[in-house]
Amino acid sequence: MCDDIVVVLADSAQAESGIAQAEHACELGQRWFFDVPAAELPTCTIAAQPATTADGIEHAAQLLFKSRYPLIYGMRHASCETQQAATSLADWLGACIDTPTSLHHGPWGVSFQGVGEVTSSLGEVANRGDLLIFWGVDPVTTHPRHFERYSVEPKGMFVPRGRADRTLVVVDIEPTPTADAADLFLQVTPGRDFEALWTLRALIAGHQPDADQVLADTGLSRDVWQDLVDRMKQARFGVMFFGTGLALTRGRHLNTEALLAVVRDMNAHTRFVAKSMRGSGNVAGADNVLAWRTGYAFAVNLAHGYPRFNPGEYTANEILTRGEADAVLLVGCDMDEDLTPAARQDLASVPHIVIGHRPTAEAASATVAFQTSVPGIHTGGTAYRMDEIPLPLRPAVASTLPSQLEILAAIERRVRELQAAGDAAS
Repeated sequence: MCDDIVVVLADSAQAESGIAQAEHACELGQRWFFDVPAAELPTCTIAAQPATTADGIEHAAQLLFKSRYPLIYGMRHASCETQQAATSLADWLGACIDTPTSLHHGPWGVSFQGVGEVTSSLGEVANRGDLLIFWGVDPVTTHPRHFERYSVEPKGMFVPRGRADRTLVVVDIEPTPTADAADLFLQVTPGRDFEALWTLRALIAGHQPDADQVLADTGLSRDVWQDLVDRMKQARFGVMFFGTGLALTRGRHLNTEALLAVVRDMNAHTRFVAKSMRGSGNVAGADNVLAWRTGYAFAVNLAHGYPRFNPGEYTANEILTRGEADAVLLVGCDMDEDLTPAARQDLASVPHIVIGHRPTAEAASATVAFQTSVPGIHTGGTAYRMDEIPLPLRPAVASTLPSQLEILAAIERRVRELQAAGDAAS
């Protein structure tokens, strides 16, 4: 969610997308702005055959209305308004609704509920952060503009020399491109992040854990960890960035819980914050929308008329691999990233509806598929930056394709009509 991209429009003859340039965009942004729907693709297909949008909405509504255990999933590439519409539809259906957070950052969501989080905006990091610790994440690869835009390189109010005023520390299980740029690289034993973080907690509190045990548990000496603690206490504004390398390894939510506790402990000595390195798209927006609509950020079941939360039971991958859902609605997904291979394989045997702007294997095999315009390019709305800051989306070019919001709203209206008719008949 880089907020400084300048889109230069093109004549229709110059570029199929209508966009000539996307200034400041990295390779991820370039793909987003130029990988747009082909004009010749049908707006709607039913069983892989072209159909009218009205027929597709009727077919999708009937399928969802008749289902006993529907699942709504995705919303990575959707505006917050679209995410609200998906949540509303899930409420009317009594469906399970889930986001990619359950597969990627779910452990952080669980630990956040248990420990809380001391955090800040990326703007504060750019203007104040003088000690940056990246734990289990490689932003040079996954977030190409993070260094230049928000963390390492910006010249800020309290770090006027930019990189020269900052210390960069990387903690990971192996060397990475980010580690190559670090002032200090700490290579921990794989699967021992929890022990390393609790060693930090002990040292921050002034305790001296057994040196041999620390070396055996973490692969690094106690003196190395003590040096890091000294740097942390000397910082004026420290930041611990963490990613799925911490959340999806041995320990899972206990790892992120330990990191959040380290940051909390450090605030007795200096200002310290934690920042989760979210993936591309509007996943942070989906978490926020679900949280303010249901009280939970992911893995929500609405079958009883009120929200219930239980990761593992109500998360999409587990529901699909157990073969429980009898109808699935996918909205704005990156299938390869957002579902495991096992879940995608099981999805093929379940009637499913796909609403998205990119042709995928799941869309080709879908019971009903809708080709939509692209949020942020053809339609407006709101999306959340990875630090929970909402940003307005400004459409750049027009599209004849319907928006995701329009399709979802139409399906919801038809579902409510079917429910009202059923109630009247009974």
